[in-house]
Order: sequence, then structure tokens, then C-alpha cells
Amino acid sequence: MLPGNFYCADLYIFLPEIAYQRHGLIFISRLKQMKITMIGHSTVLIETAGKRVLTDPYFGLHGNPAYARPRPPACTREELRSVDLVLVSHNHFDHVDRRFLRMLPPSVPVLAPAATAWMTRLKGGRNVTGLRPWDKKSFDGIVITAVPARHVTFTVGYVIEAEARRVYFAADTYLGSFMRRMGSEFHPDIALIPVTTFLIPMTMGEKQAVEAVRRLAPQTIIPIHLGIVPRSPLMRTSDTAEGFRERVRQAGLNTEIVILKEGENWTPP
Repeated sequence: MLPGNFYCADLYIFLPEIAYQRHGLIFISRLKQMKITMIGHSTVLIETAGKRVLTDPYFGLHGNPAYARPRPPACTREELRSVDLVLVSHNHFDHVDRRFLRMLPPSVPVLAPAATAWMTRLKGGRNVTGLRPWDKKSFDGIVITAVPARHVTFTVGYVIEAEARRVYFAADTYLGSFMRRMGSEFHPDIALIPVTTFLIPMTMGEKQAVEAVRRLAPQTIIPIHLGIVPRSPLMRTSDTAEGFRERVRQAGLNTEIVILKEGENWTPP
């Protein structure tokens, strides 16, 4: 299915809704149809089982002294503060947004790596639960499993199980042997993974991401971590999401690559 457009200005169309009448009263019911929207970089809105799950919130517009953000996120912090669950993979600047965490209602759960959950709290998270790899939490029709990740700091990925589908959010990770276990145990339908890297690698690049596809064997890949670039040209590589897609094609792998720009969404068939 081709990507569609998402408009944050209309805050009440996160999920399709139907109105129906019972005993003279009008009720609004959210349709439980999964939809994945790229907010920007690794911030992804996953709408499933009547809930809105947000990954690695980052709404900064300018990056930091080493990395620029060439394109703004599709939504502001204020427009997404009504989500139901937040998944934080690690505490780097481009994956956790202090101002966003501080404006979240205290009732909204925030999941983070157990080793650095204290740091997520320092950055503004209030209802923070730390998870170790393979820990599970259930949220009214959604099961979240923290899974390993290989990065330069304490990091976890997450598997979101809902509507008989499994979505793997890899976060920042290098290629790892744990992906074989994930492929055999979870059989992810959809994987959100990094597919480009920098001269000093912080995540998988094109070649490593192709091997990850072999190990995970998902039906669909949505590339993430595409929203910042090194300010120094000397730190950049030629990796692109399109280059990764071509490598997957050349490898003969039967996985659909869906590249979402900021504000685009995709619904599984």
C-alpha cells in the first residue's frame, strides 16, 4: 500500500472513527486498524488496538553542534501530547525530548531501558518503567517486549504486539546475533530499522541492514533514523534509504521497503 498523508492540525483523526446511536445517545468508536505515521527521524506514531504509541520522541528543530536537522518533524510536541504510550530506546538527544516528556499527562506510561530509566526521569519523564531485554508489559490489548540493541550506550528496542501483528522498533542498533532469535521467536510482520549510518558508525548502514532483513525476515521494512545529518561533510556517507531498498532488491529478498517522509503514513494491507 502506498504511503498516505497525515495532518497534525486535526488532532482527532489519529484513528478512524465511526459514530453510532444506542438508546438515543451518540457514541464515538475508534476503529482498530493499524496505521504507522513518520513524525520524523525515529519518532514514529503507531496507532493500533485503539491506542497511540509514540517511539523516541524528538521535536527539536536544529539538532546539536555536531548534527543538523534538515527537515522539521511533522507535528509539534503539543499536537502529540495526547498519546497513550511512549517508548524510549535510549537517552541521546535525538531520541528523548525533555519538553515533550514534561508536558505529558502523568498517567501516560513511558518505557525506557532499565539501566538508564533514572536518566529518563531526570529529563522529565514521570510515569517511567525501566525494562531489561525480553521483559514484557501489557497495555489493554497491546503487549510490549523490550529486546536487545547494540549501540554506544544502554539501548533497547521494542516489539509491539497488537491486532495479530508484530512490529519491531529497532531504535539505534548495529547488526547483532540477537536478530536471529527475534526472527525465529517473534516473526515480525513490520520492522522499523536504521538503514544508513555515518563515517563513524552509530547504527547499521545499508549493507548491515540487508543482513538484518535476512535474519528478521519481516514482510515490511520502514527505515528510521533518517532525520539528522553530520554538519561536517567529512562525517557523511553515501548511504540512503533508496540505496538500501535497491540492495534488498538485488539480494532477492521478499521484503517490501516502505520509505516514509515526515507526515506520511502507511497502513498494513
